[in-house]
Amino acid sequence: MPRFNGLDLLKRWRGKKIMFVGDSLSLNQWISLACMIHASVPNSQFKIVRQESLSSVTFQEYGVTIFLFRSTYLVDIKKESIGRVLKLDSIEQGEAWKGMDVLIFNTWHWWTHTGREQPWDYIQHGGTISKDMNRLIAFYIGLTTWARWVDHNIDPNKTKVFFQGVSPTHFQCDRVQQPLAGSTYPGSTPPQAVVVNRVLSRIMKPVFLLDITTLSELRKDAHPSAYGGVHYGIDCSHWCVPGLPDTWNQLLYAALVA
Repeated sequence: MPRFNGLDLLKRWRGKKIMFVGDSLSLNQWISLACMIHASVPNSQFKIVRQESLSSVTFQEYGVTIFLFRSTYLVDIKKESIGRVLKLDSIEQGEAWKGMDVLIFNTWHWWTHTGREQPWDYIQHGGTISKDMNRLIAFYIGLTTWARWVDHNIDPNKTKVFFQGVSPTHFQCDRVQQPLAGSTYPGSTPPQAVVVNRVLSRIMKPVFLLDITTLSELRKDAHPSAYGGVHYGIDCSHWCVPGLPDTWNQLLYAALVA
């Protein structure tokens, strides 16, 4: 792989807009990329804007803006008379994603949330509204809706599209200090990764998979663990920065300059 060069990236993408779309794992990668670029041009002026669902870092000298659009499911959640409805067939929020030069999508972790952590009350597929359904099936339907959005709205001559592969959650990561040995993970391929591969194999427009799953599985030591602050407890889902997300961005850079 080419060595990451933030200055080179800024020059190549002068005047361009890059957007990460997804949950807190997208936030992990967005922060990492901004810091890696800033380390390459520490004296360059930048502007940070943080909002509820849309944040950005602009490297003003180069006119490059890196956006973060928070969307935990990619498909919509709407407030209706019955409550909050997760709509597996709807992506109205996709209007905010148009006009970007690079899009990096991510979703999975919130599909497993239940109880008070679940941000919806009902789930809708077509005309059927249910209290719940198999989450892998719901993930597949939602991701297929996203793929349809890409096919209908993306011009590959103007926009490069990436999908950040499934980031694994480790259990019992507390104070683990070494990565797992070897180059394979002692377990089968996560079923959610199988879903991602299936959907991407059927998409019409070119989408580049940042295949981070296996390399991230081996980094059981790279989580905040007990050191992320009292609010998070033992955090085995997110990643320290600097850390593993920097490797994700090295892969992203290699794909962008190829």
